[in-house]
Amino acid sequence: MGGGFEIGGHKLSPGEARTLDIPLSRLADHTRMRLGIRVVHGKKPGPVIFVSAAIHGDEVLGCEIIRRLIASRQLRALAGTVIFVPVVNAYGFVSNSRYLPDRRDLNRSFPGHEEGSLASRLAHTFMHEVVERADVGIDLHTGAIHRSNLPQIRANLADKRTSLLAEAFGAPVTLNASVRDGSLREAAGERGTPVLLYEAGEALRYDPASVRVGVRGCLRVMEAMGMIGPHKHAGKPTIHLGRSNWIRCPSGGLLRLKKRLGDPIERGETVGVVSDPFGEHEDPLIAPFGGIVIGRLNMPVVNRGDAALHVAHLKGDVHEATIVTESVRNSIFGDEDPLYDTPL
Repeated sequence: MGGGFEIGGHKLSPGEARTLDIPLSRLADHTRMRLGIRVVHGKKPGPVIFVSAAIHGDEVLGCEIIRRLIASRQLRALAGTVIFVPVVNAYGFVSNSRYLPDRRDLNRSFPGHEEGSLASRLAHTFMHEVVERADVGIDLHTGAIHRSNLPQIRANLADKRTSLLAEAFGAPVTLNASVRDGSLREAAGERGTPVLLYEAGEALRYDPASVRVGVRGCLRVMEAMGMIGPHKHAGKPTIHLGRSNWIRCPSGGLLRLKKRLGDPIERGETVGVVSDPFGEHEDPLIAPFGGIVIGRLNMPVVNRGDAALHVAHLKGDVHEATIVTESVRNSIFGDEDPLYDTPL
């Protein structure tokens, strides 16, 4: 029988699940702000993992992933502890904003300081109450407003332990991504807690396919860590991609893209067109390199230099990329998933 688990001034008994509020601050109108967490403490001892979402307040897709994970029957026989944090940046969440009221990016404010800015204090609280108790973390993100991402894992694949967890997650594609200064992934990594960053979908939107990939991936990571039994949806081999770059608009106007998420691109291929509103002048969008589309702009109104397609480089020719694309699409859109059901 495992022992108790302490967090936020509370102690949970083996087999207990509880929703807790960790005080943060007050708003100008006296409203109390809290960091809400759901802790599931298994009857058996085991690792501790956190799953967090909405570090950027407008990235709501991860909240649905966490809701489904909490409802998963597989957690009933949990070994270890899961800390769910569906809304890290509550300040931005209630105002549909990526940032905090002080206009700071929370994911550039870690590890934070208890006497710093609003963002710094929130980062410090999250590190102290959540990250420092965990062995592993999964941080859920989406593309920015008007940009959508192909479901993908970004992680430090040079670290063997992290690489194995990324492989277990089984996202359609996995990128070996360097850490950003002040990011949660950097701060957690420095204290020995590997974090997988899941990117999928678009800000302020639900995307059933991206939700499904995220739920199944998180459960497979828990399975790989020995926390739950075998997951009924076995993971497919993830596709490892190299560095990535954006293809940018050659002029301002109205953008028509010819490529979807997961599509292969050849160097020199026309992947879109920017035209004026009358169609009297058109500039082709030419790919300066080949690869697979992992992100795209959904807003047709563009200026010169706007990022249109995010492309990850792929070794090999376009024929190989086409085979890879089929695998990616089958991984994401292989079966039905009504948003209001909870298929796991």
